[in-house]
Amino acid sequence: MTLLIISPDYASHLYPLASIGQAWRDRGHRVVVATGPATAHIVESFGYEQELLSLGKGSNPGTIRAEQQPEGEDDVLRGFFDATRAGMIETLAFQARARLHDLMWRPVDTARRVLEIVESVQPDEIVVDHLAFSARLALGAAGIDHIDMVLGHPTALPLPEAGELYGFPSTWPAAFSPSTAQLDDLRALCARVSASFTAEWNRALAELDPAAPISTDAFAEHGDHLVFNYPAELMPAERREILPPHTFIGSSLRPEQPDADVQRWLDGSETPFVYVSFGSFLSVRADVLRKVVEALRLLSVRAAFAHGSSDRAALGEIPADWLVQEFLPQVTLLERAAVAVTHGGNNSVTEALSFGAPLVVLPFSTDQFAGAEALERAGLAEVLAPNDATVPELRAAIASMLERRPQRRTLPEALAESRHSAEAAYGARRSVRG
Repeated sequence: MTLLIISPDYASHLYPLASIGQAWRDRGHRVVVATGPATAHIVESFGYEQELLSLGKGSNPGTIRAEQQPEGEDDVLRGFFDATRAGMIETLAFQARARLHDLMWRPVDTARRVLEIVESVQPDEIVVDHLAFSARLALGAAGIDHIDMVLGHPTALPLPEAGELYGFPSTWPAAFSPSTAQLDDLRALCARVSASFTAEWNRALAELDPAAPISTDAFAEHGDHLVFNYPAELMPAERREILPPHTFIGSSLRPEQPDADVQRWLDGSETPFVYVSFGSFLSVRADVLRKVVEALRLLSVRAAFAHGSSDRAALGEIPADWLVQEFLPQVTLLERAAVAVTHGGNNSVTEALSFGAPLVVLPFSTDQFAGAEALERAGLAEVLAPNDATVPELRAAIASMLERRPQRRTLPEALAESRHSAEAAYGARRSVRG
């Protein structure tokens, strides 16, 4: 049997998708990944075959930098970073205006390339990133059965019947208090973008399959079977009940190569440590990372600090017993971390929950606000606004979560046992196939 995985050329998307392929590979099946050249090293590390597929102009090999993007894309990325410094509403508005550029890039040409790959690979199963809209457009137009993998917070698939609108958070944490006027303006913008996006989807769909029924909301379109890379326990029951057929798999933990230096650091002290990472995009916010450094220096802990695209020198004075690198093996460190400080990206959050690590979340963009609110509501995280949080507030939040460290293994069983998600995804698909 052959599994085809379709992913954007972004490490944060490819890692969880590639990880679920392990269940197929471990059964002796062939795994092929269709993605771009920037993440070829990840495909190779899993031992999979690759088909080249560009789903957008930008790429992210693991740490994104504006100066490494194609002309035009670099300015978009800088604009996004600037928007995060202005705040929640400004960031969400910037992302909404960029949506056609981000998510519907050359849809007909891309869709035809996807169908060429399917014809060449002849897969028995297909797993596609939910945000690979052009790929899902191709598969839907051609009537090709596939798994639709939602990697972010489940509201990445909006439910119009619940009044949800793509890009507009239905909930946000207590640390954020946008005005009614701001929210009204943002919702109106998201509605205009949704209509424009849907019109573009329908134009491409008509070219691929003139007989296909038009969509009323392209953001609400989905594949044959939905798999959410997210714990079901954090999604309100009333929302789960109106979802299309689906499976929640908790977290898609990736294997990591042993790192002797990291292992020596882990084994070198009994002092608890805090893991800090703002992921592959938001690590550019050195101003916020520096506040985290200052807060941690006031506590009796070590830190494992992935500074990403920020200059290490911008972080200020670093204690000698900290582990500070551009990139760190996140899964390895989260398994033993006392607390994790994160931007609220879905990989960071679900991987931390897999090991019961308490969280301090500083959300910046997209579905990070809804995800942070869910954690806050469940008592699994302290949430602060990254631009406004002071060093004393960060210290207090981290200290509060450190106090919960002895109870980290008392999280709901499904959260603590989600490391078998590759098997869960495989089992979910086989049950649909029969």
